[in-house]
Amino acid sequence: QVQLVESGGGLVQAGGSLRLSCAASTRTFMTYGMGWFRQAPGKEREFVAAIRWNDGVTSYADSVKGRYTISGDNRNNTVYLQMNSLKSEDTAVYYCAARAGSTARLYYLSAYQYWGQGTQVTVSS
Repeated sequence: QVQLVESGGGLVQAGGSLRLSCAASTRTFMTYGMGWFRQAPGKEREFVAAIRWNDGVTSYADSVKGRYTISGDNRNNTVYLQMNSLKSEDTAVYYCAARAGSTARLYYLSAYQYWGQGTQVTVSS
């Protein structure tokens, strides 16, 4: 069982930056990969970014590519999402997720067995 706790959300003006953190209750190498998803009001949860631990390969949704960066720190079992040049449409609850076992689809919501409780990000225009 993996428990995930997100932090770092908040209110920021458009063009600003935030860094989200996700602390895992187990060593990150015990999971195959981790990802960030988001859900805006009235919309479905969508993929944002993912990182695969064995080779460090990252992937991003087109909507955040070039603005967001996912990274991880195996020493403290934490994955981060650095968000720059934020836009009002980035407003959502952001969720951290962890995958145990290999998969070619870290961008799929259904690939993840473990989820955090979410952290609110609000971007004011």
